[in-house]
Amino acid sequence: MAKTLRPSSSCGPFAGLDLLSSAVVLLDDGLVIRYLNAGAENLFAVSQRRMLGVPVSRLLGEPPGLTAALQNALRTNWSYTGQDLKIRRGNGETLNLDCTVSPADADGVRLLLEFRPIDAQLRVAREEQLLQQQQANRELIRNLAHEIKNPLGGIRGSAQLLERELADPQLREYTEVIIAEADRLQDLMNRLLTSHVTMRPGQLNLHDVLERVRRLILAEFPELSIRRDYDTSLPDITADREQLIQAILNIARNAAQAMHGCGEICLRTRVARQVTLAKRRFKLALELQVIDNGPGIPEEIRDKIFYPLVSGREGGSGLGLSLAQSFIEQHQGMIDVESRPGRTCFTILLPITDRS
Repeated sequence: MAKTLRPSSSCGPFAGLDLLSSAVVLLDDGLVIRYLNAGAENLFAVSQRRMLGVPVSRLLGEPPGLTAALQNALRTNWSYTGQDLKIRRGNGETLNLDCTVSPADADGVRLLLEFRPIDAQLRVAREEQLLQQQQANRELIRNLAHEIKNPLGGIRGSAQLLERELADPQLREYTEVIIAEADRLQDLMNRLLTSHVTMRPGQLNLHDVLERVRRLILAEFPELSIRRDYDTSLPDITADREQLIQAILNIARNAAQAMHGCGEICLRTRVARQVTLAKRRFKLALELQVIDNGPGIPEEIRDKIFYPLVSGREGGSGLGLSLAQSFIEQHQGMIDVESRPGRTCFTILLPITDRS
C-alpha cells in the first residue's frame, strides 16, 4: 500500500521528516532523489542541496539486489525491506544498513527509503540494557544504604557511651576507631543517596561551569595540564549548576588521579545535531568531552565503570562516575566512555531545547 505523505506547514513540504531519528530519502519514479532529511545528510555525509535531482545510485552505489527491489516496489506498489546493505560513503567508510522501501504518493514522490545503521541499533539496544542494569543496581545500593544507616547510628552512639565509661586511655583508642569508621561509612551512605537531591535548574553557560571545574582541579593537582578546546558559539542551557559541576568534576578528578596528577586533560565542547537522548529526538545537543592521556580504564571493568562501588583505583569508592551518570541522566542527557592506553574520552551529551 502506498503511503500518503502530508506536507508540513513550514520549511518545505517534507520538513516534518527532519524530526525522525532515522535517515529518509524520497525518490521519484525515475529513482531520482527528491528529498533527504537531516538524518540522511548526517548518515551519508552529504548535503541535500548537492544531491537533489541526481540518481539514487550516486548516493548508494549499486548494492546487490537494491536497484531491482526499487524497480519492483514501483511496479507492484508493495514495500520491501533489505537487511545488512553495505553502502560506501564519500570518505570511503562502509556503512552497514537496514533499508525499508515504502511506496509513497505526494508531490511527484513515489518511494520512501528509510535507513537504519545496524551498529547504531545495536548501540541503542546495549545502552537501554545498560541503563536498566544500572538503575537496578542503583536502586539496590540505595536500599542497602537506607538499611545500613540506622544500625550505624546505633553503633556510633553505643561507642560514644562506652567511651565515657572507660578510664584507660588505651581502651578509648578502640572506641575512637569505631566512631571514626562509623562516620566514614555514614559519609559513604550519604554519598550513595546524593543522586536523589532535587534539581534546581537555571540558565547557565557550560564554559563557566568548565572554568570552575578547571580551577578546582588545578588547585588539587597543580602539576596537571588542562587544555581548553571550546566552541564559544554554544548557547546557554537549562541545567542544575551544582550537579553539572559535580558530575564533570568527578570525571576530571578520576582522570587526574589515574595519571597521578601528571599528564594532560582536554576539555572540548561542540554542537551535535539530530541526537536521540532518553528516547527523544533533539535537533541540537551540547557535546562535552573530557579527554586524558593517562593509562586508560582497565579492560576488566570498562563495561562496569558507571556501576556503584566499581573502581579502577586502589582505595577508590567507585561512586564518582556513578553519581556523574545519575546527574547527567536527570538532565535527560547521556554519558559514554571510550578508553585505551594513552587516551580516555568521556563524552557527555546534553539537549539544547528551544526557548521560544
